[in-house]
Amino acid sequence: MTSTLTRPATPTGRERLLGPDDLIVSKTDLQGRITYANKTFQRIAGYTEGELIGAPHSIVRHPAMPRCVFKLLWDTLQSGNEIFAYVLNLAKPGDHYWVFAHVTPSFDESGRIVGYHSNRRSPERSAVEKARGLYEVVLAEERKHSSPQRQVEAGLALVTKTLADAGISYDEFVFSL
Repeated sequence: MTSTLTRPATPTGRERLLGPDDLIVSKTDLQGRITYANKTFQRIAGYTEGELIGAPHSIVRHPAMPRCVFKLLWDTLQSGNEIFAYVLNLAKPGDHYWVFAHVTPSFDESGRIVGYHSNRRSPERSAVEKARGLYEVVLAEERKHSSPQRQVEAGLALVTKTLADAGISYDEFVFSL
């Protein structure tokens, strides 16, 4: 199946909330193209299965989400490790939704990474506010730079310094929210 994707609208400022029992599940190939999207993902993101399959998972990337978070995510996954993150996503109509994501590499029988699997749940509102606070500061730093590479480098340096100053790792930050 190939994607017949339409890019999301401009952000509306309206939030879509996941219910306590909602579980968004997706799988991607090594390049981050969606190979599976459950019905909850389709409903919350506002896309059909046909639009999602084959599309880059970044189709739901909200412009208010710092680039460096995805660099951290990809580096962690490509090293064979799982990662948890609070992520702001953009639905097709332009509405946004927050998720608490758990992303893991998928391995074949010989231990090679063959793709990625993500489960996303409704986050606690207090955690969203704390994550949003950090992300706004990091995004402001990223926007001071013109090239995407410099944006990622500057954002990652700020996150690293902020967490080091607090004496915690990224994982400790995520689970402290």
